[in-house]
Amino acid sequence: MATASTRRAALSVILSIQSCSHAYLTASVADRLVLMDGQMMSKECPVPTEKPAEQTSVWQRLLQPPKCSMLRMIVVGVIGGILIWGGLNTGMELTNRIEFCLSCHEMSIPFEELKKTVHYTNRSGTSVTCADCHVASSKHPVDYGRKLTMKLLAARDVIGHIIGSVDTPEKFEAKRFEMAKRVWQKMKDSDSRECRNCHLFDTMDKTKQKDRAVVKHEGAIEDGKTCIDCHKGIVHKPVHQMLEEEEAKAASKAS
Repeated sequence: MATASTRRAALSVILSIQSCSHAYLTASVADRLVLMDGQMMSKECPVPTEKPAEQTSVWQRLLQPPKCSMLRMIVVGVIGGILIWGGLNTGMELTNRIEFCLSCHEMSIPFEELKKTVHYTNRSGTSVTCADCHVASSKHPVDYGRKLTMKLLAARDVIGHIIGSVDTPEKFEAKRFEMAKRVWQKMKDSDSRECRNCHLFDTMDKTKQKDRAVVKHEGAIEDGKTCIDCHKGIVHKPVHQMLEEEEAKAASKAS
């Protein structure tokens, strides 16, 4: 009986030793510990292995570009720029349409005045709208910034509509002179750029002008005047006489 018990104990010890040895060997292989430059490196920091370079096409790089790819940055930048510029220009043109201007009902007052002038109906069939005079920049592509500036300044009319400062004919008339002075000053500061999109001294045929017009235009060139200096009130209700009276009063006070 003692012999059998001894055998079973010995066998248990042998099995235990084999199990521990197997666990040790398995753990050693799994951890893959290697000695390099006196430091222990585990499986978390494996020795880098070089992979053969793969041949990829430009199209594959576009579909699966690497991180921080210059090509990706260029493509995204170009597409983003096109979308931003296209959206901005589309919004600009949509809000320049006469239908948009008339969506504020008080704008029908100056529009009805425009319809009675040669700038809207004439023998040649050419016509201008609100944006042609109140938003338009010059026809040079580098002058796009002025159009953006004028568009931002035009937001004043939208604010006036929202707060109700010009939402009735009576309120509009009360503000008319103030609004007209603001527009005249902007046009004078820009040398009547909006007018010069269509009218230029250099291309005027003086033989088809009345003598009085020829003299006035020649005098304007010599004196360095701009279109709005003489052509106030040719489209909307004339209130420029109020400006003359205001300037006369200011001159008398100064003297």
